[in-house]
Amino acid sequence: MDFKLQTLLPFIVIIIIQVYLSHSKSIVKKLPGYPGDLPFKLETGYVGIGEKEDVQLFYYFVESTRNPAQDPLIFFIPGGPGASGLVTFFYEIGPITIKWENGIEDVYLELNPNAWTKIANIIFIDIPAGSGFSYAKTKKGWISSDSILASQANEFIKKFLIDHPKFLRSPLYIAGSSYIGIVVPKVTLDLYEGNEHGDQPTINIQGYILVSPLTHKFKDFNSRFEYAHRMALISDDIYKTGIANCQGNYVDIVDSANSVCAHSLQSYQECTSRINFDSILDPFCDASYSALDCQGDLKKALTMWANTAVAQQALNIRQGSIGKWDPANSTIHYIQGKNNTFCYSYDIFSSFFHHKKLSDKNCQALIISGDHDMTFPYVGVEQWITSLNLAVEVPWKPFYVDGQVGGYEIKYARNEYSLAFATVRGAGHMVPTNKPKETLALTRRWFSSKPYSSDR
Repeated sequence: MDFKLQTLLPFIVIIIIQVYLSHSKSIVKKLPGYPGDLPFKLETGYVGIGEKEDVQLFYYFVESTRNPAQDPLIFFIPGGPGASGLVTFFYEIGPITIKWENGIEDVYLELNPNAWTKIANIIFIDIPAGSGFSYAKTKKGWISSDSILASQANEFIKKFLIDHPKFLRSPLYIAGSSYIGIVVPKVTLDLYEGNEHGDQPTINIQGYILVSPLTHKFKDFNSRFEYAHRMALISDDIYKTGIANCQGNYVDIVDSANSVCAHSLQSYQECTSRINFDSILDPFCDASYSALDCQGDLKKALTMWANTAVAQQALNIRQGSIGKWDPANSTIHYIQGKNNTFCYSYDIFSSFFHHKKLSDKNCQALIISGDHDMTFPYVGVEQWITSLNLAVEVPWKPFYVDGQVGGYEIKYARNEYSLAFATVRGAGHMVPTNKPKETLALTRRWFSSKPYSSDR
């Protein structure tokens, strides 16, 4: 036996035993609302995280319906923080979605023709504890932060892959949306550096995918001012006055005596105060709507479905582990300027440092933005990508779906690193929900250009 393998074997055995004891899983063949057996392989389960496994993270794993052995593996962290992976599963890129006929009380499930599971194996996860069906056994387990979330994601991936050895050499991509743009680059970088340090098991990490990402907790919000001008939400005069007098800060009025800047920003606020930032063409939702109306029919239907006993039994949820299932945990969900809470610390201010370090790795990145998203506008994404000082490999050009412009993309490269940035035409913050066909086509083409190596 090879000496290195002989040395590592006891540790590998210990890890496997730990995973076996902490990991419960089951194959789900039927879901309420779908006729017959599911035409894809769905596994759900819990993975214990931490020295005492006081955090129990729930996941939904779908094998690719094309070629599970050859297709990449995506570990997808939903936004928030605190959103459930079930939202991503049903509402964005998963293999199935919720429909209804006579009101949301009469729901049924239908296959998603634009599911990413047609091209990849995907792990959808509820993370941290308090998200979806994930929970903690101790008071300490409920406490989390951006950096703790990243560490827990890293531990989850390793335990999951040890327990699913046939996917251990699959090309792995870390993915996430919205706020989780702060976390995904750290998770990705930690996996690269873990391999370099000899951590076991070796992870076949290939890159990361971000959808509508937050990258910097000042610059992304600040970029809304320029975006508003590009989209004709504010006039040239308001924009030029702000540029000339606000010293590059359109979030806070630093100098209260600067009346010219203050007037420009007040005009900006007035012009955008009743704009739906998630999708600027959609109706604005405020107190004149009920909370349920603001939530949207799809999420209302999903909330109702996920809280039924029959659905939780089908998913093999541990009874009594949580109270009411919610699409997102509002206690830890981030909004602009929110301070740390008793259970969550927003301790990563910017992920640019991690992007920068990843640009020196053998790594591929795909960044997707909706061009009608004002929550985290494409303008801010362009700014941090430009700051990476990468060479343009393929200049800005349109991509097409069904003969129509689906959006625009540009590709950058340096040595073994590559980054593709795409805007999807007409999409808001929820890009895969707004433009599912275009998003799938874009992602499929990006994956098809990757030379995977199972020996990496």
